[in-house]
Amino acid sequence: MRMTGRPGRTGKGSSQASAGDLLELVRSGRAVTRGALQQATGLSRATVGQRLDRLFRAGWLREGAGGPVDSPLGGRPSITLEFDDSHAIVLAADLDTRHARAAVLTLTGEILAEHSGTLVVEDGPEVVLGELGRWFAELLTKAGHLAEEVCGIGLAVPGPVDSETGRVVQPPIMPGWDGYDIRGRLSRAFTEHTGAPAVAVLVDNDANLMAYGEQRTGHPDCSAFVLVKVSTGIGAGVVVDGSIFRGVDGGAGDIGHIRVGAEALCRCGSYGCLAAVASGGAVARRLAESGVPAASGSDVRDLLASGHPEAAALAREAGRRVGDVLATVVTLLNPGVLMIAGDLAGTPFLTGVRELLYQRALPRSTAHLDVVTSRLGERAGLLGAGALVVEHLYAPERVEERLGALGV
Repeated sequence: MRMTGRPGRTGKGSSQASAGDLLELVRSGRAVTRGALQQATGLSRATVGQRLDRLFRAGWLREGAGGPVDSPLGGRPSITLEFDDSHAIVLAADLDTRHARAAVLTLTGEILAEHSGTLVVEDGPEVVLGELGRWFAELLTKAGHLAEEVCGIGLAVPGPVDSETGRVVQPPIMPGWDGYDIRGRLSRAFTEHTGAPAVAVLVDNDANLMAYGEQRTGHPDCSAFVLVKVSTGIGAGVVVDGSIFRGVDGGAGDIGHIRVGAEALCRCGSYGCLAAVASGGAVARRLAESGVPAASGSDVRDLLASGHPEAAALAREAGRRVGDVLATVVTLLNPGVLMIAGDLAGTPFLTGVRELLYQRALPRSTAHLDVVTSRLGERAGLLGAGALVVEHLYAPERVEERLGALGV
């Protein structure tokens, strides 16, 4: 799955455009020849050449095939420029409450090796992040890459994250993780299991990164995109104009703790939260109370896949409750795409969502809305985490810092 760079902001007349700005123009596809870069930035041919030379020496750019001849007089075709995604790789992991998935990815989002397995978030960050370090070492061997090729690690977690610090903030379903230095521990675990130097670690909420991955790969032209993940808990990721919307401290999208008037006790300690009555965990509890063996959202997913009638009925009811809340979300954000993902993202739940959403929301709010299910499935969080790392490391201002560190 290939993902392009985010559209850049460098425009014609930007005479101070840096090497990082030129790289962003190439990655986004806005300017892929030397002439186009001159036109987009207003830089001279010599200056463009000097700045491109730094990117070539770093191994970040390569020459592609010749493009079409623009002049009616003919002549040699222009040589195109391409982001060279072979100079480094990214590691990514997506944590759920009892399960995790990890992968090695190229810089353009192709998965080179992948592993999933049981990893219980309640065992705490020391254990979980240490185990992820071991997974990463094994995946690098499987992919045939050296640990020294890794430029960064992205991690999706099922809780609100302060993006400035990478620490989770009062996570209802991650006991023992509040305020923990996830970046530091995962970086150490990577070094402990691979012997490689520390690399950048970025952490974000799982719904945010799922939304980021899905929007970039399947809906790049959608300027307002909302993904709702319904698994053990319920959370939403919002992507506006190509960027994740996090709120002031990472709490945006936490719709699972909107009060819906029910009496059920939520894991956050409050009564009546949406997650307490409509999450995969809530459906599993109701099934267990009626004698159906189910302990988690993944168990409900398996029952739905087998056509279990009681699971389907409860999933549809849960969808109606979520759809009632999403009517407000859609009215507030006016998205072009509303994507349902997670363990319950099947026909019964989606049917329930649509029933209440279209009943409660104003027609104006849904006139241009597509309500869909996940395209990337369980890989969405991985691809979003990988993309987050790449966009961070290859942002224009950081490119300058990294080129300086490389001495080019």
